[in-house]
Amino acid sequence: MSSVQGHWNYRAVSAPSTTTAPLSLKGNHVTTPQSLKTPGAPPTVSGKDAGKIARAAFVGTALEWYDYYLFGTAAALVFNRLFFTDLDPTAALLASFATFGVGFAARPIGAVLFGYIGDRYGRRPALLTTIVLIGVATALIGLLPDFEAIGLAAPILLAVLRLVQGLAVGGEWGGAVTMAVEHAPAEKRGRYAALVQIGSPVATLMASAAFTLVLLFPSETFDAWGWRIPFLLAIPMLLVALWIRLKVEESPIFKDLLAQEDTAKVPALEVFRHAGGRLFVAVLAALLGVGGFYMITTFAVSYGANTLGVDRNVMVNATLVAAVAQIIVTILMGRLAEKVGPGKVTMWGGILTAILAFPIFAMIDTKSPLLITLAITLGIMLIAVAYAVNGALLTELFPARLRYSGVALGYNIAGATSGFMPMIATAMLGVSGNASWGAAMILAIIALLTAVGGFLGERMRVQDKQIVADA
Repeated sequence: MSSVQGHWNYRAVSAPSTTTAPLSLKGNHVTTPQSLKTPGAPPTVSGKDAGKIARAAFVGTALEWYDYYLFGTAAALVFNRLFFTDLDPTAALLASFATFGVGFAARPIGAVLFGYIGDRYGRRPALLTTIVLIGVATALIGLLPDFEAIGLAAPILLAVLRLVQGLAVGGEWGGAVTMAVEHAPAEKRGRYAALVQIGSPVATLMASAAFTLVLLFPSETFDAWGWRIPFLLAIPMLLVALWIRLKVEESPIFKDLLAQEDTAKVPALEVFRHAGGRLFVAVLAALLGVGGFYMITTFAVSYGANTLGVDRNVMVNATLVAAVAQIIVTILMGRLAEKVGPGKVTMWGGILTAILAFPIFAMIDTKSPLLITLAITLGIMLIAVAYAVNGALLTELFPARLRYSGVALGYNIAGATSGFMPMIATAMLGVSGNASWGAAMILAIIALLTAVGGFLGERMRVQDKQIVADA
């Protein structure tokens, strides 16, 4: 086994029969020694096939995030009133956001579980399992009786279903971007990884549109059963997404690992032992894309509707406009990452977000529907600069035999941290006289941390043109 050279260098993990050499730094980049490269020619994947795989990953990811975002919107608008009715309004809202955060806390566990499946038995079976779990859990939330009907069992069951959602999402994103990148031509990895990221704004559009329609119902109808409709729509969407994913073939790079008998026995443990520095950088790089998003959407929707008294439709409609802008930014940043590197794009996304965090919340404080829409759209566009290239950056931080686990852990440890940010920001309202500076400060801090992650990540990327060669 090789020794670690330099604080951030990856300690190579190889098959027992392979003699390894340490990774070296050339210029600003980590390069892989010849002894670590996979023998033989790497799999050849056509652009057409890669596009098909990326689209399949996108469709499944869109469903996963649709289901996940529904919970975030419902936590801000309705769960506090229906599932925590024995608490005062502020405590009920905090409890609602705490339940929302439970899903994030479960995500690293899901990353370990599905990372184990994905790195040891295949990317495909892991991704089929995650999509079924989250679809079923979301539909069951739509059928769940409220506190008035079954008492304390209602919030407990809500938390359990949220936990299942979190476990599934913990394994979904890492697997989806891994599949997309491992099937992609080397020169087009940025755009195919970004295509998976478009699943997020598309899911936001679907979730926001669904809630916009049901919010047209009278308040009593919405509280009684209208809010359930978007959750129940997960059933037909699950069937479509599952049908598409069943047609997806296993990653050619994972097939090579199986042929060489070089799959990791306990991949998550190997990530922590041998790639801890890379994991830390992955967490930093992913922090803004997850935490920043929920500060601008989940918290801002709640802040506008519950604290400022802005009409709920204004807040939800603003996220619709922002999601359209996010799709455009994501496509452009995926292409830009192919030219300048995903780490640089991540770094500048973090810097710009930090600079504009306070002006964004100042615009929301005006209560003007136009300025609120502009603020949320600007915030999401800035966050999307870094988020668009997360898949491209994180997959190049880890070798193939640990890639699913490493990517999933990095992204979901960031997610676990981020899940409680709306709750923390809401709690800070109580000590700041309902001022938004606390939320703006949180957004600026995580943006700067992501800028650091982008800076370091660009210098730690495995620079092999064929990503299969870094196994």
